[in-house]
Amino acid sequence: MKAKSIKGKSTEEIRAALAESAADGFTPTLAICFISKIMDRKAISDLLGAADIGIFGCTTNGEFIDEDPEKGSAAILLMDMNKDYFHIYFEEYPEKNYRDVAKNMAQKAKSKFAEPAFLIGISDASTDGEEILRGIEEVAGAAVNAFGGSAGDDYSFSETFVFTNAKESCNALLCIAIDESKVEINGIATCGWKPVGTEKTVTKSEGNHVYTVDDLPVLDLTAKYGGIQNVTPENNGLLIEIAANFPLQLQREKGDPVMRPGLVVDWNDRSYYTSGAVPQGSKVRFSLPPDFDVMEKVVKGVADLKATKMPVADAVVVFSCAGRILSLGPLMNQEIEGIKNVWKVPMVGMFSNAELGRATGGNLEMHNLTTCTIALKEK
Repeated sequence: MKAKSIKGKSTEEIRAALAESAADGFTPTLAICFISKIMDRKAISDLLGAADIGIFGCTTNGEFIDEDPEKGSAAILLMDMNKDYFHIYFEEYPEKNYRDVAKNMAQKAKSKFAEPAFLIGISDASTDGEEILRGIEEVAGAAVNAFGGSAGDDYSFSETFVFTNAKESCNALLCIAIDESKVEINGIATCGWKPVGTEKTVTKSEGNHVYTVDDLPVLDLTAKYGGIQNVTPENNGLLIEIAANFPLQLQREKGDPVMRPGLVVDWNDRSYYTSGAVPQGSKVRFSLPPDFDVMEKVVKGVADLKATKMPVADAVVVFSCAGRILSLGPLMNQEIEGIKNVWKVPMVGMFSNAELGRATGGNLEMHNLTTCTIALKEK
């Protein structure tokens, strides 16, 4: 399979890049499109559709095809994958029946391919990505290869979109089902945030609403461990500081912990809502702000994936949490460059609201503050 990455800050720039990519006879069949909301994604979709290219698209909090992240642009990975080896599915979930929608989609994929893998995009920040993963697992099994991310909106915290040919929605599941007998796909979700303090118990929670840890308000404990000052509603930067630097680390029986940053504070009881479920009675630890080790762990994880499972790749797709670039700033370039240098093949990436994948030795999970790297190779 041949792949090429293109980018641009206008439809005309994408049109020119697409034409240039085809100058040597390259005829892509599939495009992974990560596009800022300020771009005209319909015009770009129409452009790709006119070339008979299938589209998997997400809006973003930033996008990249190399080590230099962009904002307000389009980053697109073009592949000439055999059309018989993949199928794009798109379905809305207005009733929030995430598991049922995912299960139905997986059943369609299973009827088409004996061994389907899944590349997933979800819109609406309140979507329960873990319910989607459970629906896919119910049909395809716990060992299924499924990876993806949640669309962004340039940090506006308004509406996010997934889109494909002539369809888009702020409340939908988009999926490429891939025939694993024809295309090898492997990935890894890696975070790197270091824990601090002893393991603690979530003493009161409901879903993703965490009230108390060790019988103390979770906001107060987070502020204590993080040394955070001015913990008041008037502190406009408080939530970004908590989410990007001091997430809860939800401990798992196997595999790495899963990040659960606080995103919305309830000042009545100093509780907060996290990005995903934190069951009552579960064990958590707090986190230290990131340093160079965070990037090194991600790049090492990807290098280990190459060494153990995926020695050669045709293309790479990356979903990296928007919170990582908020925390790491310009240092994020080094992480992206490190990932790119593992296989040195065309790549596309976005800064997402959440990441879906399997950490080393772990189960399929919805992650935050994590980088999910996916490598593909046609057999």
